[in-house]
Amino acid sequence: MGSAGAGGSRGRGGDVFLAGVVGVLVVIAAVFFLTDPGGDKKAGAGKSPSPTASTSVSLPAGVKCSGQGCTGKDAEAMGCSGNLVTTAKTATVGAAVVEVRYSETCGAAWGRVTQAGQGDKVEVSAGKVTEESGSITEAGDTIAYTPMVAVKDAGAAKACVTLASGRRGCTD
Repeated sequence: MGSAGAGGSRGRGGDVFLAGVVGVLVVIAAVFFLTDPGGDKKAGAGKSPSPTASTSVSLPAGVKCSGQGCTGKDAEAMGCSGNLVTTAKTATVGAAVVEVRYSETCGAAWGRVTQAGQGDKVEVSAGKVTEESGSITEAGDTIAYTPMVAVKDAGAAKACVTLASGRRGCTD
């Protein structure tokens, strides 16, 4: 019986110790949160925030990039497609339909071609600097899309398709 009472005392002491540690951590966290924001504002006043860092804080669940951070990445893998995408521009070249796909949430656009054939190539550009491309490589595939490019709005992107026959066409 003596050992049962001693075991109960040790368990109770461990609980008290654990509660003390949690209490100290809460106090440290409170001090950090109450003093750090003012200190950061003063220390960082001369620095401009990183666009990716400031926008990533407010991104919806599942979205993994924004703006320049999306350039060169797959829209679906980065969470920029689905309900977050619209078709901003469309052009038909032969039987193929080329589109500029745009996600305002991600601040990025990409090109997509549908009803395409093997050897057809889609490209997207934003200005003269950024260009990404994709192509139909497998027989039977009819859809291809490019990696994303960062844009301020959908109007900044242009998508073009070059058919295997050599015929080319672009969105406005």
